[in-house]
Amino acid sequence: MIRRATVLAVGRLKGWAADGSDDYLKRLRRYFPIEVVEVPEEDLNRRAPAEVLSAEATRLLRRLPEGAHLVVLDRERGRRFSSEDLARHLDDLGLSGNSHVAFVLGGPLGLAPEVLQRADTRLSFGDITLPHALARVVLLEQLYRAAKISRGEKYHY
Repeated sequence: MIRRATVLAVGRLKGWAADGSDDYLKRLRRYFPIEVVEVPEEDLNRRAPAEVLSAEATRLLRRLPEGAHLVVLDRERGRRFSSEDLARHLDDLGLSGNSHVAFVLGGPLGLAPEVLQRADTRLSFGDITLPHALARVVLLEQLYRAAKISRGEKYHY
């Protein structure tokens, strides 16, 4: 299992999504340190989509932890993992010396090509489009599930 994680995300969570995120972060911290870094979301009504993606990419890339294995959420070209496969993948990363993994989630427009190109792993939750707040909660739940699977603890049936 990985020893440390960073979640880099565009935008701040509110309401139910913030509550869900906080719950899973609390649970995950029993297994490894995890930090969430939020960068400001651009105003989609004031800038062209390419400008929005570029500005958000600049902020995300500045905050990437040095030496971390980079996992980006990419619905179109990401790999679909079962929960068990994700647990094995994270275990393998930890065993191969990639003890720090950074997960990057874009805003409503996704991620710019310059962020996607830096990815070591591309992860997809399937063909459906998820609101970015929900995608973050799903990611945290899957990381928690992976930690439980890796430890052989009851949670995943």
